[in-house]
Parts: sequence; C-alpha cells; structure tokens
Amino acid sequence: MDNALKISSGAPVSFGYRDLQIRTWNFSQLLGTGGFGSVYKGSLGDGTLVAVKKLDKVLPHGEKEFITEVNTIGSMHHMNLVRLCGYCSEGTRRLLVYEFMKNGSLDKWIFQSYETRPKDRVLDWPTRFSIAIATAQGIAYFHEQCRNRIIHCDIKPENILLDENFCPKVSDFGLAKLMGREHSHVVTMVRGTRGYLAPEWVSNRPITVKADVYSYGMLLLEIIGGRRNLDMSLDAEDFFYPSWAFKELMNGTPLKAADRRLEGSVKEDELTRALKVAFWCIQDEVFTRPSMGEAVKLLEGSAEIKTPPMPQTVLELVEEGLEQVYRAMKRELDNDDHLCSSFTDVTTQVSTSRATCSYSTMSPR
Repeated sequence: MDNALKISSGAPVSFGYRDLQIRTWNFSQLLGTGGFGSVYKGSLGDGTLVAVKKLDKVLPHGEKEFITEVNTIGSMHHMNLVRLCGYCSEGTRRLLVYEFMKNGSLDKWIFQSYETRPKDRVLDWPTRFSIAIATAQGIAYFHEQCRNRIIHCDIKPENILLDENFCPKVSDFGLAKLMGREHSHVVTMVRGTRGYLAPEWVSNRPITVKADVYSYGMLLLEIIGGRRNLDMSLDAEDFFYPSWAFKELMNGTPLKAADRRLEGSVKEDELTRALKVAFWCIQDEVFTRPSMGEAVKLLEGSAEIKTPPMPQTVLELVEEGLEQVYRAMKRELDNDDHLCSSFTDVTTQVSTSRATCSYSTMSPR
C-alpha cells in the first residue's frame, strides 16, 4: 500500500530514510529548528505536504523522545493537535512526519517584531480569541481526556501552529512526558523554554499538568498584548507586560492592555475574561490555577470568573521596583547573552542578591 494511502487511514506509517530524503528534496527546505532537531518541508507521492522533523542524534534524549512521540502522538487525534503521520527509525536516524501547517507558528503572527508583515495580516481580535480557546481545548484533551495523562512541558507561541484557516494546533511534543494517571506527579528533568516555565520547576516542587497551565497563561498574555512578556527594547515602565497588564485590569481599563495594532476593535468582555484567565493560570500556588478544561469554560463565558490576585512572582518584582530590576537586567544584558527560565527565578534572585543576579529566567528562548 502507498504510504499516502496508509496515512489517510490515520495510523502513523514507517518511512525509509532514503524515501524521506527524496520527499524533502534532500532536506533542502528548512521550516524551523527546535531543541531536538530541525523541521523540513516535504511532499508525498500524492502531493500531500508534510513537515519532517529530523531528530538530532547527538542530543541526549533524542531516541527516547522519538519513542515517546510515536507511541503517544500517533494514538492521539484532536482537531487542535498536530497529527503525526509517520516516522523513520533506521540505524541511528530518527525522523517524524507531521501534517504540514500552512500558516506556520503563532509567534510569527502576533509579535510586533514581525512588523514587516502587511497590516491586513495582523491577526484581528476574533481570530486571536478563537486561537486562545482552541489552544486551551487541545491542551485540555491531552491533560484530561486521554487514557494516559501527558504533560507537554513546552507550551509557547512557537509550538502553536496554524493551518490555512488559522485553526491552531499544539505541536512539538518533543518534551512531553507520558505518564500514567497514578504517576502524574513525577517528572524527572527540568525541561521547557525560558519565559514560560512554572515556578515549581525551579523550587523542587512536584511537576503536574498545572505546569502546562502556567505556560498557557504566559502564552495567553502574549496573544493579548501582541508582544513578548519581557521586552528589553522598551522602557522600564513597559518592559514587563504582566505588570502593567494587571494594573490596567485592576484599573478597569483592560482595553489599554490589548495589542495597540488592533486599534480598538477588541471586545472588552472577551478581553477581560482572557486577562483574568491568564492571571489565574500564572498563580504561584498550583492549586489556585484552573485546570485547562476549566480555563476553556472560563474563556467561553460558561463559568463565572472571579478577579484574580496579583500573581506572587509579579508582585515580588513590583515590590522590588521595576526600575531597579530593569537597570540590573540592562547591565546583565550588556555583559552576557545568558538570559531566566521562569519569572520565579528572577524574583528569588532579586530578593536574595539585590540586582546582582542573572535574570535569565525571564527571557524566552
């Protein structure tokens, strides 16, 4: 049976390395590079476009990651998850074949650093809000509806892919940990991307699905603001988005926290719900964060949402003084490219070393 026909049946199929080499034009069209390897555009015999992830064999978790992806993603089907179509396991070579997502990753559509994009291609508010809800639904699926609970460990805009209709799909389970429900408190290694990691990653607390909830909250704030949560190109008042977004929410002026490029076309009730959900998701205490299923209901307006308290990590930065933190980070950046894996690291280090610390936890990588 032709591989294209096998793929249409829904089960991941095995490809030979030479076959994928041909299908990707000798891996000549690079789509992107992640922590575990590079992704290339390819085309199957029937013209179906695919994305081929070539795992870097020198990385310590490459093979284990491959097995995890094939065994878990291949059995998972949801409209908001990128579908694993096939794989290659040949000698030391490990490759994964995914459905191709025409509009690429979310970061390229929401961040203001991509200002070369035509104005009419800036994502409008209805599209952003729809993406926020659908992404939450995808995460809720592998948290709550699968036989085995999965922690993604790397929720960020770069791992949310958009199809031709801007339907979002969660991608890159390269850091996912498959866990039985009875072992949902055990993750052995600190993983993920700086800027999105929950406080428990750096405080030796148990890692659960609520770590993904925290990362989703940080992602949601970036969808709303159209910018990175930490942007050192801005001044001291604006560089830390969660701080002033929370201030605008509390002042009853949430529209001021929205991406300025949206030019007032935002629905205030939806924006307010989204901000409240985001700040509940990034609470320091795990038990105060909603589940992803609850987050979906809150975003949709089918459940009442209370006003969240200021997250502890944000509060500590504010109390320390954003101006002082900003100056210290500027000095750090002038001396070193190394930048923070969670906002908690920043506040912990600021409190203990008074602006002599590394702020590397806050910067996305």
